[in-house]
Amino acid sequence: MGGKKQKKFLTVAPFECAWRKELRFRVAGRGCVAFEAFAHNDVTVVFREHVGSQHYHYKTDNSPNYTVVLGSHRNRRLKIEVDGKTVVDVAGVGLCCSSAFRSYWISIYDGLISIGKGPFPFQNPVFQWLDSNPNCKVQYVGLSSWDKHVGYRNVNVLPLTQNHISLWKQLDYDEGEGEEDNQEELEDGYGGYEEWGLENFLESWDLSDMFFVVGMEEKAVPAHKVILETSGNFHFSLSDEGVIHLPGVPYPILHALLQYIYTGQTQVLESQLASLRDLSLQFEVISLFKQCEEMIERFKLNKKLFDSGKKVEISHPSSRPQHCTVFPSELPINVQKLKQVFSTGKYSDVDIYIDRHGLVACSHKLILSLWSTPFMKMFTNGMSESSSSEICLKDVLPEAFTAMLQFMYSGEVDVNDAMDKCSLLLQLLLLADQFGVMPLHQECCKILLECLSEGWSSTGRSPYESFLYNSQV
Repeated sequence: MGGKKQKKFLTVAPFECAWRKELRFRVAGRGCVAFEAFAHNDVTVVFREHVGSQHYHYKTDNSPNYTVVLGSHRNRRLKIEVDGKTVVDVAGVGLCCSSAFRSYWISIYDGLISIGKGPFPFQNPVFQWLDSNPNCKVQYVGLSSWDKHVGYRNVNVLPLTQNHISLWKQLDYDEGEGEEDNQEELEDGYGGYEEWGLENFLESWDLSDMFFVVGMEEKAVPAHKVILETSGNFHFSLSDEGVIHLPGVPYPILHALLQYIYTGQTQVLESQLASLRDLSLQFEVISLFKQCEEMIERFKLNKKLFDSGKKVEISHPSSRPQHCTVFPSELPINVQKLKQVFSTGKYSDVDIYIDRHGLVACSHKLILSLWSTPFMKMFTNGMSESSSSEICLKDVLPEAFTAMLQFMYSGEVDVNDAMDKCSLLLQLLLLADQFGVMPLHQECCKILLECLSEGWSSTGRSPYESFLYNSQV
């Protein structure tokens, strides 16, 4: 019982292949798969025009395919095969790790196969090969093995555009033996709500659905549409497949803008205030724009204050320095827009079903993860839900779950319209405890105490009796 708790992840047995309907490119012949793998050798990723079977193996496949093998020949070589024929066989590149999970990404763009290491797709490439006769129809991704089990987790398929190809010119190859990654396996436990705020997703590829390409160096910076949509106006309808190009904006300026949105605080050099003001105006992050304007005017009135080499700190009016910001009230997030995004399902990436009740909400994995550690683990720890756009919950009351979702998007408990307010609060309290939504748990306790002071619910039963009655029904 005192041993280390095992993580849940996808294990592929020897000579088998895992296929998931979610693991497919949006555009045939163009896409990127990012994942973590744990293996002694032969981390094998297959790209086909059609889904294969569980007992599929690339060695016996007669249909067109690309196969990338990391750690072939007892973890000594990288191999790429086309339709069963070896076209690349190089030593010491993209090797496996049997002591911890290691991050990789593999992209295909019209026959250009790029392979990289690390948690950030399109960065830290280690190898690239161009097929002179490209197969532009491959679309499905299979996770396979050779003679030993391979563990996979955090598997995500990302869109790939022509812009990513241009990113290669700024990246350095890491060929040869290379150094062992210092990446350690994630700790079993995650901090509670107070330790897992939106700042943990700042410029993170986890759950991201768009990215900026910034500066002359064309640096890729990931972000999340639901956050940007509710903090300003980022013109996603005009963007190219979730890509916003900012060639004239230096990376530090974009970083400051995103840091302000995701944490409520940022700092820039005084000489960069005007650029940050202009960018915040462009994307209509009004509170940041006003603060930059005020600071610039202050420096104009008193030039002695101005020091181009000094950094100035900017905080959202509701944020508390040195404290974990509370989502969404202490961030530059428009709560009304956030509620609207929830009600319309705009940019949602997960449909939530409840057993015997059907679809109850179209939600956002990021929002659920911000409030709930169980949801965060579900979506980022390589469980089946990580790559799925649907989840189905059992033994959950739809009314209480909907109320919990409304709290996640507003920061407020609203049960005033419930026929039996106290009964719903008790159900909501248990649900908050089940999913680890501690602020909701505390708020329910507070309101329940007020209910108890009133004595009885509108049905004439005590709150506890109402809860037992409804549970039996």
